[in-house]
Amino acid sequence: MAKLTIDGKEIAYEGKKMILQVALESGHEMPHYCYHQGLSIVASCRICLAEVASPNPRNNNALELIPKLMPTCQTPAADGMVVYTKSPKSIANQKAVMEYLLINHPLDCPVCDQAGECHLQDYSFNYGRAESRFQEEKIKQPKKDIGLNVVLYSDRCIMCTRCVRFTKEVTGTQELGVYGRGNREQIDVFPGKPLNNELSGNVVDICPVGALLDKDFLFTQRVWFLTKSPSIDGITSSGDNISLEHNEGKIYRLKPRFNKDVNKWWTSDEIRYGWKFIHSTNRLRAPKRMQLGSQIDTEWPRAYEAAREGLTKAAAEKGPGALALLVSPMLACEEAYLLAKLARAIDPAAVLGVGPIPVGGQDKAFPGGYTIRAEKCPNSRGVRRALELVAGDPAKVLSFADFVASVGDKATKTAAVLLTGNYAAKDNEAATWATPELAAAVKGKFVVLLDTLASDVAAKADLLLPSVTWAEKAGTFENATGLLQSFAAAIPATEFARPEGQIALDLLAACGLGPRGVYDAAKVRQEIGGVFVTDVRHPAAEHDATPDMEFVEL
Repeated sequence: MAKLTIDGKEIAYEGKKMILQVALESGHEMPHYCYHQGLSIVASCRICLAEVASPNPRNNNALELIPKLMPTCQTPAADGMVVYTKSPKSIANQKAVMEYLLINHPLDCPVCDQAGECHLQDYSFNYGRAESRFQEEKIKQPKKDIGLNVVLYSDRCIMCTRCVRFTKEVTGTQELGVYGRGNREQIDVFPGKPLNNELSGNVVDICPVGALLDKDFLFTQRVWFLTKSPSIDGITSSGDNISLEHNEGKIYRLKPRFNKDVNKWWTSDEIRYGWKFIHSTNRLRAPKRMQLGSQIDTEWPRAYEAAREGLTKAAAEKGPGALALLVSPMLACEEAYLLAKLARAIDPAAVLGVGPIPVGGQDKAFPGGYTIRAEKCPNSRGVRRALELVAGDPAKVLSFADFVASVGDKATKTAAVLLTGNYAAKDNEAATWATPELAAAVKGKFVVLLDTLASDVAAKADLLLPSVTWAEKAGTFENATGLLQSFAAAIPATEFARPEGQIALDLLAACGLGPRGVYDAAKVRQEIGGVFVTDVRHPAAEHDATPDMEFVEL
């Protein structure tokens, strides 16, 4: 294994890598703007220049200092190399680069959304001068609306060209380019071609300063108030690793987390902005039961008692096969397992089915390796896997169409149906997952519905139990490639809503079929066993950021 030394610290590395890449992977801080691991290397910002001493094979591998400063982002690492980023020459370059970048940069940090996570702020503090020597008038650049989701503050841009390279190399759409020369150089879109590709929001993430900003997040929250919780895409089957950023129980934005095997550094705009239904005004907030032809609010104990009476009565009167369970592909694997366990405990011959799987178009792959999935649910494969484990036979887990046909067939004994929804909706719309065929099939039967949003089927259910979205609970999703990934709750549950896993445990206890307990996804995975113990990937522990300033309580 090769080794190099950076500022007196010896670092081992494997393969062919640049000096900066070795430093960043080892946790050694080195300033950089234009470099990004997912993009080509242009070495244009020049702040990563450092003094480098390299072994000379023509001189018995003696260390010889290269006369000029070298761009560490573009200089290959070599065994025995010594790098100095804190030498007087390197420090002088860092201060000079920072001074040049700040000459025309506006002093609007107090109103900039990037404040608190801006590399220009951080590097100005760590590597810049204490005061500016620039006395002339700053050049003012325009603010530009460049797409549906992104706004460009040109006067904050440092011309790192990360965004330009992203649209060229990752999306292949090439909406952005560099225009002008010298101090009039600007980033802009091609005439008549706005930045509206399906991955456009990623340019905000990779911008190291406050030039490219998210319209949806603009002026909504200061980033230092946000708590960042690792999660998994709960909207499509991609399994993107994401972070939910929230404050006081409200999500303000969603950002991608790096995972080289799934989504790399990116996520789609569909996922980035598709979480709004979590705070929809149509969220179900309290249990309801049917009384004299209309639904009335009820308490959880009374709701559980009503569910016990209806489900056990149907099983007792109609015999095996009287109960049918439809598990939504929006639910976690652990919840599907517990619900199937509940159904089979009440009725050993209960019909098990997977809910409708929304599909929009076809999978779309981009040149940078990211794929947008056509399947618009996170866990159809995981739900089926969990149901098959309980059923013991894959053939006994029905598709949605077969489930509707079975429940609606008058020759069957189905008298009670346990349904789950939890589907996403846009712009405060009601959920539309329940088809007219399903509504006709369950008509006249005792219907228990676990769902998050108001809908036509929710308004007609004999018992309506409010559940929570993936952001409010823990579990495991299996993505389109068969990868199992766990996630944890980011925000508290909405008012009186509960996770489907907790509802299943409570109903088991209410029916006298199990002890009372608290839903714990990790314990359920241990109970299921197999791949849910050996193959589930968990989010890596995140390191807390260390503040540059000491806080003193007054």
